[in-house]
Amino acid sequence: MKHVMSVKTRPRCVLAVAVGLALAVSASAAHGQEAELQERLAELERQVEWLRQQLASRDSTELARLERQVEALTREIEELRLGQEVVVEADTGVYGFGPAASKVYQLNQGVSIGGYGELLYENFANEREDGAAAARSDQIDFLRAVFYFGYKFNDRFVFNSEIELEHASTGQAGSVSVEFAYIDYLASDYLGVRGGLVLVPMGFINELHEPTTFLGTTRPETERQIIPTTWRENGIGVFGDAAGFAYRAYLVNGLDAVGGGSSNASGFSAAGLRGGRQKGSKAVAEDFGGVGRVDYVGLLGLVLGTSLYVGRSGQGAESPLDGTTIAATTLIWEGHAEYRARGFDLRALYARAHIDDVEHINAAKNLSVSESVGERLSGWYVQLGYDVLNRVRTRQQLIPYLRYEEIDTQDRVPNGFVADPAYDRRIVTLGLAWKPVTHIVVKADHQSHGNEANTGIDRFNVAFGYIF
Repeated sequence: MKHVMSVKTRPRCVLAVAVGLALAVSASAAHGQEAELQERLAELERQVEWLRQQLASRDSTELARLERQVEALTREIEELRLGQEVVVEADTGVYGFGPAASKVYQLNQGVSIGGYGELLYENFANEREDGAAAARSDQIDFLRAVFYFGYKFNDRFVFNSEIELEHASTGQAGSVSVEFAYIDYLASDYLGVRGGLVLVPMGFINELHEPTTFLGTTRPETERQIIPTTWRENGIGVFGDAAGFAYRAYLVNGLDAVGGGSSNASGFSAAGLRGGRQKGSKAVAEDFGGVGRVDYVGLLGLVLGTSLYVGRSGQGAESPLDGTTIAATTLIWEGHAEYRARGFDLRALYARAHIDDVEHINAAKNLSVSESVGERLSGWYVQLGYDVLNRVRTRQQLIPYLRYEEIDTQDRVPNGFVADPAYDRRIVTLGLAWKPVTHIVVKADHQSHGNEANTGIDRFNVAFGYIF
């Protein structure tokens, strides 16, 4: 017997119609704009050439003013040719950080204040995949309010920090944390030295997690459980740019696989590595890890890169099986690619992790046969978005997007343990993002959650985010 469309179903149908209409806009909106664009480009290029001819005959003050004009005109040319989202990203984001987190680097000297925030509404389906009752209540949460405080001492020394307030109130479900706090010594464009509480430079989201910089109301699970975003540890390292490549390499305190130490980390679990983060809080430092990352950034709008983390995670814990010290050597590798130009927003990422001594970790944590930490974890996703207003003379952006993701946090478990099929998951996200201005975004998407146990629960999400 068929039923009338429920409140749970209606938002998803509306979203599907909205995405279809948005895609249809692009064909008609672009018509008639090409001639106007080419005329504007030609005029701007003439102005730039005239200004360059004036530079040789002016004093230093006038020279600086003319150089600023050349820079502004060149930026406008790039915006027209490649799309404003590329130029905003390239001009304001540095060293892998988002625009708001990078503000302090744009100063000559002094204090910088920035931030971002996110609100998320989740509407869960009434039934699981297998038809059983879902038993999940709908929820709306002010996920986080974040503030960046920085100080540029001079051209060489910079302090930067991120303070995050999660879930609105520490009196209820919320918390306050330092996400990063470090000092940079900028020796040159090719070399900088960074020390303090640092973000581990892996994947896209761990460093670049401001809501206007990624598509989707929620972050990909691969970048939450395998690359345990937001992952920060105490450490020191180097970074820089050279010959079209950007790099970062740090030595940091290791993860805590067992948990229960002075940092109060909960340790690894069947769900992933997220509980092993020590977050810079009284971190147990019996074991350390090293992480390195390199990206090709020589072509505007394109990023191709990879990163690798290796370190022990036992932190001195003893195995109940034989009394030996647990090494829990942890290796995480990921490769990523991104193209953002001419209205396109394309991303792909693959991540894999390997952990030794898992049977000893399971014994120390008293985990059952199906609750084993994964000896191998794997996950990947691909994402496609396109700004249908790209050819329209407007600063607004309207981006339909699609993301497909697979993740298995028990891809392999030790002998004597059995993988829980609920951790072998597939997530399909279909959504629409609207930016009325560059620094504000509204997103809505439907997520289809499936797993090998057929217990997935679909959901419809709406999110609001801002940066400043």
